[in-house]
Amino acid sequence: MLKEWVKEDRPSNDVLTERLEKARMDLAVRQMMVKEKNLPVLVVFDGWGAAGKGSVLGRVIKGMDPRFFKCETLTEPTSDETRRPFLYRYFVRIPKEGKFSFFDGSWMGEVTTQFLHGEISKKQYKEHLTSIKRFERTLNDNGYLVVKFFFHIDEKTQKKRIKELESDTYTKWRVSDNDKWQNKHYDKCLEVYDEYIEATNQFVAPWYFIDSSQKKWAELQVTEILVASIDTALKNAESKTAPLLQNTFPLRDTPKLADISLDKSITDEEYKVELDKLQKRLGELHNELYHKKIPVVVAYEGWDAAGKGGNIKRIAAALDPRGYEVHPIASPEPAEKARHYLWRFWNRLPKDGHIAIFDRTWYGRVMVERLEGFCSENDWQRAYNEINEFEKELADWNAVVIKFWVQIDKDTQLARFTDRQNTPEKQWKITDEDWRNREKWDQYEAAIDEMLQKTNTKYAPWYVLESNDKKYARIKALKILIKAIEKKLAE
Repeated sequence: MLKEWVKEDRPSNDVLTERLEKARMDLAVRQMMVKEKNLPVLVVFDGWGAAGKGSVLGRVIKGMDPRFFKCETLTEPTSDETRRPFLYRYFVRIPKEGKFSFFDGSWMGEVTTQFLHGEISKKQYKEHLTSIKRFERTLNDNGYLVVKFFFHIDEKTQKKRIKELESDTYTKWRVSDNDKWQNKHYDKCLEVYDEYIEATNQFVAPWYFIDSSQKKWAELQVTEILVASIDTALKNAESKTAPLLQNTFPLRDTPKLADISLDKSITDEEYKVELDKLQKRLGELHNELYHKKIPVVVAYEGWDAAGKGGNIKRIAAALDPRGYEVHPIASPEPAEKARHYLWRFWNRLPKDGHIAIFDRTWYGRVMVERLEGFCSENDWQRAYNEINEFEKELADWNAVVIKFWVQIDKDTQLARFTDRQNTPEKQWKITDEDWRNREKWDQYEAAIDEMLQKTNTKYAPWYVLESNDKKYARIKALKILIKAIEKKLAE
């Protein structure tokens, strides 16, 4: 890759100036086309320290409309970001539809630096590479254009630039200790960068090498590649259908909902005793989770009126309010609709040691959005694998991931709907949409069975809570959650 790369001959100054003027105008025009067609564009600037990434970025965006792009400077993760999953700080910064995000620094710099300095093992490094490839692919599959530039200079040029920057009071701040370490260990870094680029050079997010020996020439290369990439993306968007991928994650056996007996109950006396005991135990475990910095993600899905809210309330009552948050998930807001559908869930992930409880989840993609036509068939078919990958990121982050499906039968739902409708203080719980969804019970049941079958992974399992008796379901949920946490703490 880098070692074999042959630089393109730089044009004469007159030709360079002429081409650059045209490329700048072309990019300004393409920016408006991107806005009109709602194409989100993510541009990565990475490469050697002192290669001129920042200055070239400044030149590239100079002729663009600043209302429709954002520049993100990504150096070392903040203390808050280190408490989140590896890809968190990148996923939350992806652009809206019709806008550009320029990343000055990226996931490449983070993982290669950590690996080169021995902060992560070879195994962790390879796991991060797998995560990165999935991340870039899922962005592309969901309509993003991802363009990655590696700014390349040789060892002597880098050393010279570092000295020049350090000699000026106003520029010496731009030289980091890592830049100097890079130059001192240039060959070692080159070897790692070369391997990284080869491993992550996907057709959905290719690498482009930029000869950074001269700023105007580097700007021309970047601008012309951006224009050509946008043209290709806009053409592909007309008839884009992303490929469906085979599941590669281990799955657990999953019974169909119709085969699950709902004849489960508990007496009021048993319920009181068990609830008190289990809530005390969960409270103790929450303290241990905080001290060992283990995150927990609890996902609730289920039929309308199945008792999700009451179930969540009994779990939350056992927890320290400073260490958990419940996220009620409704229809996406405009800013959420304009991004990858998982973006709003990445934004709600807990810090390590904290607990996030989701009242409805990312599984809306393969249920409501699927059945109500809010996404294409290709979108929801792809989502099974994308969700498994998302949850694998959480598991690799050392999170406990538990998913509850709260199950009731059709007659029980009708009785609860009727009670809500006839009880003034409960009427806010029932909507016309609930009744409409009930009419599609069989379609939803088929979709749920498929969802459970395709996403019941060993690292993020589904558990069905038989909730014709809400009290039974609450006790079962507490027992499952406690057992999963105890198992993680014992590892």
